[in-house]
Amino acid sequence: MRRVHQCATVQLDFQNPIRFNLQFENKNGERERPVMIHRAMLGSVERMIAVLTEHYSGKWPFWLSPRQATVICVHPDHQEFAQSVRDKVHDAGFFCDIDLSTRTMKKQIAVAQEEQFNFMLIVGPKEREHGGADVRTRFGSRVGLQTVDEIIALFTKLRDEHTSDADLANLMPSPDAAAAPKAPLADA
Repeated sequence: MRRVHQCATVQLDFQNPIRFNLQFENKNGERERPVMIHRAMLGSVERMIAVLTEHYSGKWPFWLSPRQATVICVHPDHQEFAQSVRDKVHDAGFFCDIDLSTRTMKKQIAVAQEEQFNFMLIVGPKEREHGGADVRTRFGSRVGLQTVDEIIALFTKLRDEHTSDADLANLMPSPDAAAAPKAPLADA
């Protein structure tokens, strides 16, 4: 469109008062035509959402995303732990859903990516023992096994620094010597 995005709308309208023959009596008792002032606060919010949706193609950065994370349980035996992971992330102030469906883990991941969740937190026996989740991005990159506290710290940093998906790789925790190497993140 080759224009700067605009959101707030405040306009002076000289035509509608003429069209509707609007007049008022001033303090001297004379008839005058007013100038109308339009403002569209709600309209500007709607336009801003439209601009952002188009700009991000529906792939909202974490700090703006209505779907920040979802917990995926690999087996029904771990649903209670999965719910506790979801609750801790949610209680830290982040949107976190949980998929307790009977779909396969592969299908749950595919659905979460399709629904544009920024992160999938995979929970199974190893993750339960570690007290965390295997973290994956919506782009299919694996961050790796993180404790719930590490996940919350990462989410806090992403939110507070307004990090874009393109800058996400720079914020990922580096693997320590004892951990298995983690796959690098793909660019957004």
